[in-house]
Amino acid sequence: MLNEAFEHISGRVEETLQPQGFTRAKIASANDNELVALFTSENMAYSVIYYKDKQHTLLRECGMTDEGPDNNWKTLATWIFDPEHDTMKEASSIANDFCDAISAPSAVKKLKQAKKTKKSDDGNADPLFLSKRFVTLFPDIKDEIRNEQDCYYPFRGVTFARASIVPRVNKLVHEGKSGELKKLGNILNAQYVNGDADTRSIITIVILNGIPEADESKIEEYLSDNLKKAFQYAKKWRNKTAKPEKEKKKKKTIAQRLEGMQR
Repeated sequence: MLNEAFEHISGRVEETLQPQGFTRAKIASANDNELVALFTSENMAYSVIYYKDKQHTLLRECGMTDEGPDNNWKTLATWIFDPEHDTMKEASSIANDFCDAISAPSAVKKLKQAKKTKKSDDGNADPLFLSKRFVTLFPDIKDEIRNEQDCYYPFRGVTFARASIVPRVNKLVHEGKSGELKKLGNILNAQYVNGDADTRSIITIVILNGIPEADESKIEEYLSDNLKKAFQYAKKWRNKTAKPEKEKKKKKTIAQRLEGMQR
């Protein structure tokens, strides 16, 4: 009875969220005391959770990061459901209340605001921002990004992409797992739209051009129409060399300049 009721509630929530761009994530409960359903979009997450010991059914929301929900959960509604005495009628009442909460004008407005904020943030997508997006696919790249930041200024986007991003992307594309290819395509599509000129060039001329021709068809199906066109144009730059990036000289302090004048 409990599992049936929980699936009824979470299923209704899923039906309501799908038109808003949410998908149900495949997750397992953290322990035997919980039943959990998680729904995510690019900017927000909702969860339906049932605590067996308290007999509480909760609807929660939080923001999204590149790694997943930020886990700063806010409870939107709480109901008691006793599987010993309650029926599907009570489960339907809970489902109706949860669906009303996530489809209310305030909830829709919050989602639009989250998208607007995300778009504003992504609008500043420079090569460093682009590189950090790949942490979701390649967690071990985080230390290399930090080391590049510590050793060079400004961040050498082209050099870093060639040394650290391209080999990982080539391996992922060659293996051809659809889930990872789709995720890679989403990253490239979003950053190409929101990136500055340097970022767009790195995506097309460095990253996509760095994929062996035998494998490029595997990723092309996950690219947006605009990025496909840009990639076709960028192919003429294959096997051509560019001047290496130079480390920007840091300005001397007043004390250092005075010391130099005294010598």
